Amino acid sequence: MKLETLTKSENIDISGNIINNIKEIINKKQCQLNRHDKKKKKQKRSGGNSLVKRIERQLGQLSRSEKRVAQWIIENVASAVDASISEVAEATQVSQPTVIRFCRSMGMTGFRDLRTHLIAAMQRPDNYLHNDVAINDDTDDAVVKVVESSIRALVDLRTLLSGMPFQAAIGKMVNARQLIFVGLGASGYVARDACHKFFRLGIPCSTALDSQTILQQSAIARSDEVYVVISHMGEWAEMVDGMRCARDRGATIIALTDPVSSLAKVATWVFDCHPPEDTNVFTPMSSRLAQLTLLDGLQIGLALELGEQAEENLKLTKQALFSKWSQDP
Repeated sequence: MKLETLTKSENIDISGNIINNIKEIINKKQCQLNRHDKKKKKQKRSGGNSLVKRIERQLGQLSRSEKRVAQWIIENVASAVDASISEVAEATQVSQPTVIRFCRSMGMTGFRDLRTHLIAAMQRPDNYLHNDVAINDDTDDAVVKVVESSIRALVDLRTLLSGMPFQAAIGKMVNARQLIFVGLGASGYVARDACHKFFRLGIPCSTALDSQTILQQSAIARSDEVYVVISHMGEWAEMVDGMRCARDRGATIIALTDPVSSLAKVATWVFDCHPPEDTNVFTPMSSRLAQLTLLDGLQIGLALELGEQAEENLKLTKQALFSKWSQDP
């Protein structure tokens, strides 16, 4: 009776299927090992992924010969780590100076520097927390790293300011019938924040924070409207399509994004707002900080252009809040 109970509850065939059960367990274990091996191989093949993405984003800015080097590295990351400059030149059928020019176009000092970055990228696992923070960092170290990363982002942004079209963008904003702030996902929060800041200057403002609203808003865009579009990567299809439609209808498109992105190609003016950052992070921190800072700069510049009326509007909106607070019990 006990044997029958055991057989029924454990679903084991005592009469000869024990061996089959053991084989099944071994097969399952082998499958797990195989999946683990495949995962490791996949990780090895995809090593240097962040640097490869960076190279892919820069393809449009490279010469034809430099593109051949870039494509070869993208397709042969593991080989590039061990290759010499002469081997890369031979494989891509370009000269060694062309290889060096490609490296410098990517911000490297030379081929050795490129190899060093590739090796580092291959050894670094995907990080979904923060670029500079390791999972075993203590809290104090992690906070310092986050702050230092933010400082670097602002320092890098400072070096780019002189080439940004502030005067042209503000000149359009001054006479705009409406400012429409556009953002999807995390960038939507930045767009909403900007809308709250700009409307207090006395200019009508609205937001478009989802795909349907963006497409519908752009379909009725007017030539006296200005769209301020925020996107780290600048590759959301609906956003790009919507802004292309709005531009074709005569609207002005101001994009805070990667200058080589699809969004940048349909924009009237582009503000380079693309600090190097791992897009595995759900809400990229450095890019968000750069976006907020640029928008603050645009708002202050617009206030200065509007003059006394903007200052009066800011005063009135602030007094309205103080009046409400003073009445609350």
